[in-house]
Amino acid sequence: MWNYEKRLQYPVNITQTNPQIAQVIISQFGGPDGELSASMRYLSQRYTMPYREVAGLLTDIGREAPEMFHLRGLRFF
Repeated sequence: MWNYEKRLQYPVNITQTNPQIAQVIISQFGGPDGELSASMRYLSQRYTMPYREVAGLLTDIGREAPEMFHLRGLRFF
């Protein structure tokens, strides 16, 4: 019924490794001061916010604003 084919969206051709760039990418995705951590903090703080307007703003910041755009920019390394 299903034909699962594991492919990347874009072809990748890695000719040499770069540990310094890899360290930057890892720190941004999983580090305590990374963009993903900041975005998750905004989203988790919205649940304790007593004001609905501010909770909506925190949701917008955590979901759409610069934090997630910075993560998308990491793919250009």
